[in-house]
Amino acid sequence: MNLSLEWANDFVDISGISPKDYCDRLTATGSKVEGYEVIGDDIENVVVGKVLKLERHPDSDHLWICQIDVGEAEPVQIVTGAQNLFVGAIVPVAKSPSKLPGGVNIKAGKLRGVPSNGMLCSIGELNLTTHDMPNAIEDGIFIMDGIDCKPGDDIHDALKLNDTVVEFEITSNRPDCLSVIGLARETAVSFDREFKLPTPAVTYANDGDKIDNYLAVEVKDSILCPRYTARVVKNVKIAPSPLWLRMRLRASGVRPINNIVDITNYVMLEYGQPMHAFDYTCLDGKKIIVRTAADGENFKSLDDTDHTLNSTNLVIADEKKAVALAGVMGGANSEITDSTVTVVFESANFLGSSVRVTAKSQGMRTESSGRFEKGLDPENTLPALDRACELVTLLGAGEVVDGTIDVYGGKQEPYKMKLEVERINSFLGLNVSADYMKNVLEKLEFKVDGDTLTVPSFRADCRCMNDIAEEILRIYGYNTIEATRFVTPITSGSRTPTQRFELLCADLLCAMGLYECETFSFISPKYYDKINLPADDVRRKSIVISNPLGEDTSVMRTTAIPSMLEVLARNNNYHAEKTALYEIATTYTPDADPTKLPEERRHIVMGFFRDGDFYTLKGMCDTLLDRAGITNAVYTAESNEPTFHPGRCAKITAADGTLLAVIGEIHPAVQENYSIDAPVYIADFDFENLFDKSKLEKTFKALPKFPATTRDFAFVCDDTLEVGAIEAVMKKAGGKALESIKLFDVYRGKQLGEGKKSVAFSVTLRAADHTLTDEEADKVVKKILTLLDRELGITLRA
Repeated sequence: MNLSLEWANDFVDISGISPKDYCDRLTATGSKVEGYEVIGDDIENVVVGKVLKLERHPDSDHLWICQIDVGEAEPVQIVTGAQNLFVGAIVPVAKSPSKLPGGVNIKAGKLRGVPSNGMLCSIGELNLTTHDMPNAIEDGIFIMDGIDCKPGDDIHDALKLNDTVVEFEITSNRPDCLSVIGLARETAVSFDREFKLPTPAVTYANDGDKIDNYLAVEVKDSILCPRYTARVVKNVKIAPSPLWLRMRLRASGVRPINNIVDITNYVMLEYGQPMHAFDYTCLDGKKIIVRTAADGENFKSLDDTDHTLNSTNLVIADEKKAVALAGVMGGANSEITDSTVTVVFESANFLGSSVRVTAKSQGMRTESSGRFEKGLDPENTLPALDRACELVTLLGAGEVVDGTIDVYGGKQEPYKMKLEVERINSFLGLNVSADYMKNVLEKLEFKVDGDTLTVPSFRADCRCMNDIAEEILRIYGYNTIEATRFVTPITSGSRTPTQRFELLCADLLCAMGLYECETFSFISPKYYDKINLPADDVRRKSIVISNPLGEDTSVMRTTAIPSMLEVLARNNNYHAEKTALYEIATTYTPDADPTKLPEERRHIVMGFFRDGDFYTLKGMCDTLLDRAGITNAVYTAESNEPTFHPGRCAKITAADGTLLAVIGEIHPAVQENYSIDAPVYIADFDFENLFDKSKLEKTFKALPKFPATTRDFAFVCDDTLEVGAIEAVMKKAGGKALESIKLFDVYRGKQLGEGKKSVAFSVTLRAADHTLTDEEADKVVKKILTLLDRELGITLRA
C-alpha cells in the first residue's frame, strides 16, 4: 500500500514530522513501513516559464531562440528545437544549473554559437506521462494549459510534485489499513493527533428524477454478497480529472484514465472500498442481478481477455449477460467510454473466499480482488458511495439521481466484549491505567461504555482479550517496556514417581548385564501360535489395526513375550555367543465395550540364552524385588503356562496374592518354533503391579546388640513340595525370633524312597532385647517342627 502523505494530511495534521520519524513511529505501532520516496526530489531548479518571443536561429532551420519569462527581472534566453511552441505558451524551464530525473544535469552553453541558459522540458524529461498530463504531447515541449501557475513558480508546486509516498506492508488481518483513511487513523493514534473524517455530502439533481426509474438490484445469495449499494449519475461529462486528483492517483501507483474511472479508483484508495462504474446504456432490462455464473458462460473483461466461467464464479449481470466479475474486474461490454452519458456506481461487499476462488480460477489478480480477499467491512460500502457522488459534483462530472439502492441481507450486530484491565496488565506485564487503555481504544474508534467494548465493524481481527492487549501495547510502545524479573513463579521440572521407578528398574537391569531393546507394539497374530497359546486363550483377543503396514504388524500385542523371543531368535541367528536383554514394553487388552479404549499396561520382560539357568533368572528377579522394597514375595510353581516349560516355571506373587511376574524356561516346542538352539529363560513382570507394591523409602535399622543362635534342620518331604511353602510355615511359627532361613542342601536318593527328597535349612534365631537362652531357642524350634508336621506332614530326617 502506497500512502501519499499529502493526501493523508486531509485527515490528520502531520506537519513537523520528518519522513524518517514518520516511518519509524508507524513501524513501531504495527504498520510496517518498507520505505519511502520523496516525489520530485530528482528535480532541481526547474520553474514555470512563459514564452515572450520566438526567433529563428540564424544557422539552423529547425532551432528557435526563445525569450522566456521565469519571474525574474530579465528574461532567460533558451535555444530549443521544439516545434510546438508559441508566444504566450506556459512551459517548464530547467534553468542553469539544474537537475532532471535520470541524473540529467542542465548547464548554460551555446547551440551553434547562440547562448542557451537552460532547457525547456517535455513531460518525459519530468518523468511524467500523457496519463498524468492528458493535454500534453509526448514529442514536444510540455504546454501547461489549464494549470494554475505563473512564471517563476517552482515546478514542484505547479505540478504538485511536492509529495512524499510511504510504502507499507499491510498484514492480511488489517484490510482497513489498505486505505488512506485507515493509515491516517493509525497515524493520528501513533502521534496523538486529531483524526478528522468528514462525512461526504451528496448533492442530488433535485429535478424529481428517482433512481427507481433507472434501476433495480437483485442479490441471489446474501452470503456471497452481504451488501450491494448503487447510485445512478446522469448527464455525465467524460473528461480528464483535475491535476490534484491525477497526481494523488499517480503517487499511489494508479494510472489516471478519466474523471469517472478515476473517481472509483480514488475512493478505493481513500476508503479501501473497491468500486465499479457501469455504462447504464449497456445494461439490458434496467436491472442488476448478483448471481453465480453458469458453467461455460463466456465473459470478456476490461483488459480484453476472454474468460470461460464456472458455477463457483460470482458475477454482476443484467437480465441477459454478465457485466462484471464480482470483486475482480468489470466487463468490456459495460465499459465507460467518451460517449457515456449515464453511469451506475456500484459499491458492494463480497465474500472474500468467493472473490479469491474467482480470481484464482480466472488467473486474475487486481487491486480490487486483493482487498476483497482479506475481508472488507460491509458498513463501508455506503460512505464510499457517498464520497464518489460527492466527487462527481465537485468535479462537475454529472448529476446524481435522487435515491440509493441498498440491498443489505448480511447485516450483523456490532461485536461486544469485556474490557479486562487487570487481566490485560497481567498478560502484558505492565501497569497501564484504565483511562489510558480507554483513551487509546477510543482513538482507534472502539466504543467504550464502562467495561464493555464495542468493536468497530472494520476491525474483524479483534475478538478476544489478547487482541485488545495487542492494540494497547503497540500504541504504548514495545520499546518502552521495562525489563523485569519473571512475576509468575516457575515450577521446576521433575520426573513423576512412576518415571523415577522405571528409571530405577532400567538402571538395575543394565547393572545386571542386560541390554535394553525396543520392539513394535503391533505384531502378527501368528505370534500367538508360536508361543503355544490355546485357541480359547483370552490373550488372543487383540485390537486389530484398520490400516496395517502388513500382516506382520496387524494387531496390537496383548503379551510382550513374542516380541522378546523374536529379538533373541534374531541374535541367535547372528551366531551371538550369548544374549541377555530386557524391555519395558506396553501391552493392549481390549475392553468388553468396543467403544472404549483398550487397557494399556507396561511389562518388564527379561530374556536370555546361554547366559545362565533358571536360578540365574530367579536371582535377577530377587534382586529386582529387593530393589523395589518387596520382601515378602512368594514363588509358586506353575505348570499351566503353555509358553513355559511345565516343570521349570514359577509365578511370583505379593503377600496379598497380587501377581507380580511369571518366570521360567521357555517350552521346548516354543524354543523350536523360534529356531533357538539353547534353552531360553524369560521373566515377565507386570510393571504396574510391581510399582504399586514397591516400598522405595528406606528406614534405618540398628545393628543387633545381642548374639544369634543357629539351628540346622534336614527334612524329608514329597518331591513335589516347594521349598517356599516350607519356608513360609517356618516363618509363621518362628515369629519375631526367627531372623533368617537359608536353604543349603537338597538331596534325592534311593534310601529316601521314590518321590521323596531331603531339604536342609540353616535357621538363625535372635532376640532384639536380650541373648536367647538354649531353652528359649529350643522352644522356638519346637514350634517350627510342630507346625511343619501339622500343616505339611514333614518331619526331621533320621
